Amino acid sequence: MTIQSLTPHLVVRGADRAAAFYAEAFGAREEERLPVPDGRLMSVRLVWDGGLAVHLCDEFTELGVLSPESVGGTATVLHLQTDDLDALWARATAAGAEVLDPVSDTFWGDRHGRLTDPFGHRWGLAEHVRDVPHDEVVAAAAAMMSG
Repeated sequence: MTIQSLTPHLVVRGADRAAAFYAEAFGAREEERLPVPDGRLMSVRLVWDGGLAVHLCDEFTELGVLSPESVGGTATVLHLQTDDLDALWARATAAGAEVLDPVSDTFWGDRHGRLTDPFGHRWGLAEHVRDVPHDEVVAAAAAMMSG
């Protein structure tokens, strides 16, 4: 058995609005959509250069398909690695993403910040700035968590 891909499928209230937001905020482009007769979207496929993709869908509460707004948050953080964090950060916040953690230098070698989009999904945005040996990352993580 070979796993061929892993594609996040985000449930949102307002998949049409979310697709427009992700295009504006993160530079995604819509590849296809699957509407159902009541006007909701069962799937919207968004792609980025390099083959990255995410699917969106509207809530289908009658099927137990619920957004972060319905369940009171999300346990998932989507991570976007970029070569120009400042530009992506400015684009996302200008589009309406809310800052959870501002951009800062990390012990693992990235500049990194976290955002929440208007649909309740969390995003980590990062740019690699320096290589850090794994043992140093482990030690720094342990120090951070112990006190």
